[in-house]
Amino acid sequence: MSTYKRMRVLFCDHLNLPRGKYLPASVAESGKARFCISLFGLTHDRELSPVSGSMMLEGLPDLEAVFDPNDARPSWEDDTGILLADLERHGTTLPTCGRSLLKRAIAQFKEKDLDTQIGIELEAFIFQRGDDGQWVPYDTPGAFVYGSGQSVDPAGLIDDIWRQAELCNLPIESLNSEYDWPQFELTLKYSDALSAIDNIFLFKVMAKETLAKRGYLLSFMPKPLSDRGGSGLHVNFSFTDTNGNNALADPDASEGISDLTRQCITGLMQHHEGMAALLAPTVNSYRRLRPASLSGYWANWGLDHRGTTVRIPGERGSATRIEHRMADCAANPYVAAATVLQAARLGIEHQYDLPPAETGDCFENINTERCVPENLGAALSALRADEALVEAIGEGLVANFCEIKEIEWGKYLGHTSDWELEYYQNFI
Repeated sequence: MSTYKRMRVLFCDHLNLPRGKYLPASVAESGKARFCISLFGLTHDRELSPVSGSMMLEGLPDLEAVFDPNDARPSWEDDTGILLADLERHGTTLPTCGRSLLKRAIAQFKEKDLDTQIGIELEAFIFQRGDDGQWVPYDTPGAFVYGSGQSVDPAGLIDDIWRQAELCNLPIESLNSEYDWPQFELTLKYSDALSAIDNIFLFKVMAKETLAKRGYLLSFMPKPLSDRGGSGLHVNFSFTDTNGNNALADPDASEGISDLTRQCITGLMQHHEGMAALLAPTVNSYRRLRPASLSGYWANWGLDHRGTTVRIPGERGSATRIEHRMADCAANPYVAAATVLQAARLGIEHQYDLPPAETGDCFENINTERCVPENLGAALSALRADEALVEAIGEGLVANFCEIKEIEWGKYLGHTSDWELEYYQNFI
């Protein structure tokens, strides 16, 4: 710790915001920092509500962010170390702590002699200030999918992110432009589940702050532009058994995948609708989740098929994995990863029936009629109705999440949009 003058204590909250404090290094040696627990009653517009877990009407007491001061990580800020915290109150894990939820899911697979591995793919758009001061798409006239270099990134913004990631020991696998402009895919290396999600949480914060210093906005909003595609967060996962082998692989089985793989898929299929709210937690998320969008809309699975929500990529052996494609970057990444793992675990434990693999093109022909709920309100209802998933995630976290998001949904329903004014005002 002596190499840092200050510490930045961070955790990811219910709105996927990186809450935290700067502490002198000497103060951080205590391993604790205090925050008002009622931050879990805040909405995006800073309204404080007495939802479950906020304790707003009970004096707005403190929670404790608990960390190991010896686990400081290098920051993208000078003379600063980063400490990632778990949340407690009176020595007991806070039900709304996403990082603790993920730790519990990892431990439940460990009880099955399985070590969990995760890799995350992010997508995001970049914006710059227009002549009127408003955000407009980053000007990348030569952009194309799987692009790299100056033609797709004339200001060298991705280079800046790369350099900072290296300085912070955030392990990049690949960076490239995506299908729509100015959209980019940002992928970190596969690793043990907790490290992978810690890295992706910090990478998002770092990347946004790095571009903000240059006057740009890196937006992880699911669908910020009506005339272009959406941005997702793909959760890739696998398990290593006690012999160090990939437990999802079975070279002697059909398609080279094990019975464990198929059981995980059944859980992801069974809880498809219930998972949506936690993985796609904003009104805007459901602009992205539409038919023919390659976004995790349908309750289906397939072999190297990007039209499905659950994709089994083509690699086998040690590289065998399950890719879940529904989530977007508005989700708390700890909660998103834990939700996917818990649904997979339920499939193992309940032995649900496995539907056939998707054979349609997922543009005009689909083998299922099941899909994500139509909007955030319907998704919240589907989550509340999925009792097995709620129990697996934790009733405290789900209650807090649903009550906050029902406030958000109500605000949306009561809001007159610019589209409505432009479309109707002159005629009615």
